[in-house]
Amino acid sequence: MTETDKSKITADAELDACGLFCPEPVMMLHNIIRDVQSGQVVEVKATDPSTTRDIPKFCRFLGHELIHQHEADGIFYYWLKKA
Repeated sequence: MTETDKSKITADAELDACGLFCPEPVMMLHNIIRDVQSGQVVEVKATDPSTTRDIPKFCRFLGHELIHQHEADGIFYYWLKKA
């Protein structure tokens, strides 16, 4: 996915989990996912490197689509679509 493609992703909800450590980012993501409608996109921003493992597993386990993820300057970004 190019930078242009990423800029076309519109998030319906955002989660800033910067500064939080496992398991808080995934717990907070679980709460936000519960509040959005099926098909809506959630953008997550986190600084905990364990999210690179935990968020993709969260998506696979619960059937959500991980649209894109990347890291820049120590911040991990994720866009996922609720199943």
